Amino acid sequence: MPAGLWAALGPLLWACGLALQGGMLYPQESPSRERKELDGLWSFRADFSENRRQGFEGQWYRTPLRESGPTLDMPVPSSFNDVSQDRQLRSFVGWVWYEREVTLPQRWTQDLGTRVVLRIGSAHYYAIVWVNGVHVAEHEGGHLPFEADISKLVQSGLTAQTAAGAVSDFYTLPVGIRTVAVTGHQFLINGKPFYFHGVNKHEDADIRGRGFDWPLLVKDFNLLRWLGANAFRTSHYPYAEEVMQLCDRYGIVVIDESPGVGIVLVQSYSNESLQHHLEVMEELVRRDKNHPAVVMWSVANEPTSFLKPAGYYFKTLIAHTKALDPSRPVTFVTNSNYEADLGAPYVDVICVNSYYSWYHDYGHLEVIPLHLATEFENWYRTYQKPIIQSEYGAGSVAGFHQDPPLMFSEEYQKGLLEQYHLVLDQKRKDYVVGELIWNFADFMTDQSPRRVMGNKKGIFTRQRQPKAAAFLLRERYWKLANETMYHLSAAKSQCLENSPFSF
Repeated sequence: MPAGLWAALGPLLWACGLALQGGMLYPQESPSRERKELDGLWSFRADFSENRRQGFEGQWYRTPLRESGPTLDMPVPSSFNDVSQDRQLRSFVGWVWYEREVTLPQRWTQDLGTRVVLRIGSAHYYAIVWVNGVHVAEHEGGHLPFEADISKLVQSGLTAQTAAGAVSDFYTLPVGIRTVAVTGHQFLINGKPFYFHGVNKHEDADIRGRGFDWPLLVKDFNLLRWLGANAFRTSHYPYAEEVMQLCDRYGIVVIDESPGVGIVLVQSYSNESLQHHLEVMEELVRRDKNHPAVVMWSVANEPTSFLKPAGYYFKTLIAHTKALDPSRPVTFVTNSNYEADLGAPYVDVICVNSYYSWYHDYGHLEVIPLHLATEFENWYRTYQKPIIQSEYGAGSVAGFHQDPPLMFSEEYQKGLLEQYHLVLDQKRKDYVVGELIWNFADFMTDQSPRRVMGNKKGIFTRQRQPKAAAFLLRERYWKLANETMYHLSAAKSQCLENSPFSF
């Protein structure tokens, strides 16, 4: 980029950072604020018409949804693809319609001094919202919240009778105190070397599919504690805000990732895509910047960062993210060759995915140490930056056993991890600062010959039962925790709120 353009871009990015200082507050009750949850059963209808636009043409938003045709009861939040037994819905792509009738407290509708805001925590991927048949909001991009002030809609026909005076507003925000820094070979939290030993996850489970679920979340955090994990990456999208709050309370360190996945075509690097990606990062930083658990932003997963437009794209995107939040390092997760990666010069930490002896060299576990050690050495020699093994693993079907190990047996998954660990134990003494297994639990995917009822790379089943690899990692992670003195309780953020949990 020409120097003159950077001179103009710098103040703009800094101004964006300053503009975000207000942030978007998570809704909570206080003496001045009331909150009404809209979770639960909603009326639901998918638009199965050929052009997927029957709902717009018929203006389904103007009358109760049931009057447009048959509806289903759909729990919110959830993934509609997994809840229904309808084969059409399992792989449906197109517009779906949700409706909920709500009775508001009397004061909300009659007191003109009361502001009423509708907040959508997450709606994937493009959302249009109507209230009482009136269009109030649109939002592109899943996983992040958006809001609409609907005071006029619910208070229509009233005359203001207000007196001048101070208005009190109360909001409690737990605070964590910690610092994050990166050197040429270390990741530092509170000035001490930190080694990530954790997992990649998905917001996925049986029945509900993808969606927020308190019982499942607590179960997963109990399993993380059992495992001795101290970190996870929000692969490949921002998780529910309640997840981030629990990470703050439990002391789980988070690499917070944007939904920048599937950036593979040259067209993916267009100015339009870049502009939208910049906006997504603004939304992500605005939402999560006050969470002490978040120690690094990840702007993308496995992009084709070797393509010519990728250099400018990631240089701009990473600079923008740093301007929004100068206090945290920024990365993206790569599977490109170290010589060809055009985005790597701009990250603070090299995050590398590799699947040796899984997607190639089938069955040959013995080749892993040489391949992996060579890869680490090449990345570090080229960039002189700390490295995280951000994904590695193998699929296994629970209950499949074979000796000598064969692919998809529990023995093969365990053996592959052991070969990776040989090299990780060597290189973590130098410049490797973390390892994140792919994946915490099996998760559902679209059908393909490579998937046996979904992705089976989990160390836990989709029902959260451990495979042999889980016991291997448990032994390893607790050993690492004791060695590095970063037991979960030591890594725990210093929130100004007493946690009911003990470790």
